Amino acid sequence: MSKVCVFLADGFEECEGLITVDILRRAGAEVTMASITGKTQVTGSHRIPITADALAETLSLDGFDLLVLPGGMPGTTHLGESALVTGAVQQFVRQGKRVAAICAAPSVLGALGLLRGKKATCYPGFEEALEGAEITGAEAVTDGLITTGQGLGAAIPFALELTALLEGPQKAQKVRQGIVYQH
Repeated sequence: MSKVCVFLADGFEECEGLITVDILRRAGAEVTMASITGKTQVTGSHRIPITADALAETLSLDGFDLLVLPGGMPGTTHLGESALVTGAVQQFVRQGKRVAAICAAPSVLGALGLLRGKKATCYPGFEEALEGAEITGAEAVTDGLITTGQGLGAAIPFALELTALLEGPQKAQKVRQGIVYQH
């Protein structure tokens, strides 16, 4: 069973975060929603309150296989300003572990120089922030250890891509059929 950490900051795009959590949990992954706000209550960009599973600063990320950064504003800005988040992302890449970001959040990876020479996608208008990336415009793209997604409309394909990478394509197909996703 894969272990996934989804970082949540005030102003995150609720659906991008929760669809990813939901689909990965349906696939059998152990997913922890980790608040970087210092409190378990996190308020999304559309004022929807979410209760995180844990405070990020109390987690040991050693046993995790994937870090996920949902987009949304100002959530993406908060993720990029968090030394805990940026340090964890850099550590995961150094250790050969997976990192994923969707919507505006790939800009955090771009600022860290992690997308240079890689195929990536993001919310339209954030392309310049993906320093050195080959922008694909795809809903979701994986290049090496990094998966990026375009935005809320691509949250299901993004989460299914992560499911296939972590739990296998057959599990992703089973979840796809279970949620009647025919795209």
